[in-house]
Amino acid sequence: PKVSLEYSELIEALPVDKVDGNFVRTVKNCIFSKSIPTPLKGPLRLAAVSKDAIEGILDLDMSVTQSDDFLHYVSGARLLPGSVPLAHRYGGHQVKMFFEGGLGGRWCDGGFTVVTPKGSDGRAVIRSSVREFLCSEAMHFLGVPTSRAASLIVSEEPVLRDQFYNGNVKTERGAVVLRLARSWFRIGSLEVLSQSGEIDLLRKLLNFVIGEHFPFITPHDPEKYLVFFSTVVNETAHLIAQWASVGFAHGVCNTDNFSLLSITIDYGPFGFMESYNPNFVPNTSDDEGRYSIGAQANVGLFNLEKLLVALSPVLTETQQKQARIILKGYGNIYQMRIHQIFKAKLGLLGDDEDDNYLITVLLRMMEDTESDFTMTFRELSEISAKRFLNRNFTQVELEMWALDDLSRHERFSDWLSNYLLRLKTGRSSSDWIKCFTDVNPRYVLRNWIAESAIRKAEKNDFSEVELLHHILSSPFVTQETAEEAGYAARPPQWARRLKVSCSS
Repeated sequence: PKVSLEYSELIEALPVDKVDGNFVRTVKNCIFSKSIPTPLKGPLRLAAVSKDAIEGILDLDMSVTQSDDFLHYVSGARLLPGSVPLAHRYGGHQVKMFFEGGLGGRWCDGGFTVVTPKGSDGRAVIRSSVREFLCSEAMHFLGVPTSRAASLIVSEEPVLRDQFYNGNVKTERGAVVLRLARSWFRIGSLEVLSQSGEIDLLRKLLNFVIGEHFPFITPHDPEKYLVFFSTVVNETAHLIAQWASVGFAHGVCNTDNFSLLSITIDYGPFGFMESYNPNFVPNTSDDEGRYSIGAQANVGLFNLEKLLVALSPVLTETQQKQARIILKGYGNIYQMRIHQIFKAKLGLLGDDEDDNYLITVLLRMMEDTESDFTMTFRELSEISAKRFLNRNFTQVELEMWALDDLSRHERFSDWLSNYLLRLKTGRSSSDWIKCFTDVNPRYVLRNWIAESAIRKAEKNDFSEVELLHHILSSPFVTQETAEEAGYAARPPQWARRLKVSCSS
């Protein structure tokens, strides 16, 4: 989607802090603060660029990315003519379920954003920037609503980081990702206003967000805030179901990381689940497993409850009761969407009362055998009907390694017979193979794959970043270079030792 609002209009519509200057402070009665970015120290290098984002979203010719102006504009070294850099004010409920009202914000230069949390130098480093650049684009091509990444720029500027918060500080190099989204407003954007009693400003921001991004809601409708809430509830349920469909765990599902537009934002300690495990936790800092992949739907409900609390001052008592009824329907929306998605992943057309049984038993077998999530579904979609009928997995162990793992389960044979009977109803084998190879990716950004690219990038070799960007732009298509690199092969043993944190 094209950007529909000039930043001059944004500033006119929403108040900016009257205090100038880049220093830590508590702000009130505003949505933004002016914040002049501190340029990265050169020399700068364009390490990666998304042609799809540059041309399709920014409507620019790719040739502009080769200019020095591009490097300086998107890294914050220069400001675009007429632009005003802004830091957005928001808060949010954190991993321990407490509310933090001073999380800082993001400076925005004509739509360009860089994380600047309170009390830090605001710098990203190569490892976190590579991960965000690649995963933003990978999620888009998987069909999951997400912010996008247009470019990755690295510098020689030294940045001190304690990656795992264990006192092991080391020097890394600064980097910046040009991130794109229709909006960066999140649940925490509303929470901070509601918590501080700035209700008129809360109403103003809501009206702005609704007017810009929810055009089907009539501005003068007395129920508009209720309709807005209902829409966010529905779309959040759908988004988290889509995360589950590709085995994606966000890692930090705080309310300040949940978009009001229900798109995936703020890629930090994310992870794509390998061995199927509902307790999979990608974030080494999340020692309680609050944001495990199996808990994401419930965390979504928690965050929506906090959204309702934030909206309560602008809702009538009757509307608050209706909103609570809407919220009670969240679980059903999520379950219905999950059921639809996993039926599609298994190629099941139409309705059958045993479909839920097939899905549930398969996932239980995958958990028991620690079968790979992505490749089990992919291989089910690739293997021929003849091989299914022969149930001969020993001959395809190397190319069908995930199914070979699954086939060792004692219930597999019975499940397979039931699945084949259901699968062949009303169509040929070629029909169902084509049907669900388009919904089961062969390649996702596994942490070990990202780590391999990061290690090279930190030595100024961005060849694997470029290769991964290309491969992950077509995740459903078997690609020779990806197969040669082992991206669809059994993960290496060292991958199990990998850890990521909020700094990753």
